[in-house]
Amino acid sequence: MLTTIIVCLLAGLGAGLGTGFAGMSAAAVITPMLVTFLDIPAYEAVGVALASDVLASAVSAYTYGKNKNLDIRNGSIMMAAVLVFTMVGSYVAKLVPNRTMGSFSVFMTFLLGIKFIVKPVMTTKETMNNVSGKKRVIQSIVCGSMIGFICGFIGAGGGMMMLLILTSVLGYELKTAVGTSVFIMAFTAFTGAVSHIVIGGMPDMTVLVLCVVFTLIWARIAAKFANKASPEVLNRVTGVVLTVLGLAIMAVNIFIK
Repeated sequence: MLTTIIVCLLAGLGAGLGTGFAGMSAAAVITPMLVTFLDIPAYEAVGVALASDVLASAVSAYTYGKNKNLDIRNGSIMMAAVLVFTMVGSYVAKLVPNRTMGSFSVFMTFLLGIKFIVKPVMTTKETMNNVSGKKRVIQSIVCGSMIGFICGFIGAGGGMMMLLILTSVLGYELKTAVGTSVFIMAFTAFTGAVSHIVIGGMPDMTVLVLCVVFTLIWARIAAKFANKASPEVLNRVTGVVLTVLGLAIMAVNIFIK
């Protein structure tokens, strides 16, 4: 039990910070840690991670929205496309071997962290709002479909892909991108969690509750800090958090397993 609590605490710490600062899916951290240290099957671990994403993303979205750093209109359009393809991806993922699960999301975490350190997102809200509404809608539907499939397939809430696309393709400023990302992720993670539980069965309840609580606490702390930070500081912190988490999980996969 002590080992379970420690592993879930560390997993929730990393996942919560990643969610609150960068809109990162909890699956990137929680899944490999549960698989490696608690010998939980990958598909079940993904279900726990997605369930942990739901409340953590919701409370983060509320914090960003309260600080006017959330685009609900365009986020809802992207979310509709994401939700449909999340279920498709979740079904396909059931047919994939355990070791394939999660490796893509870990690599994306590391690369995205480097990206924010080397090339920070300094777009302003004024520049972001200059994009035509029609173009934004089309981009949201196309990108949302792709993100949704990846979300369900690798067990990630799609946060990293959404953050990358919102900042690089749709031209969002960083805080609004993170706020919109966690808003969408709360719903995609819920859909993915339900799909995984229905297809793969109910996960270990102790592990599930511990991961949900720890991830929620740290996501709330990180989101409050992020909304008060300047764009320069937020870019650096986001980059460092993602890079460290990416390296840590890769080290777990390479040296422990």
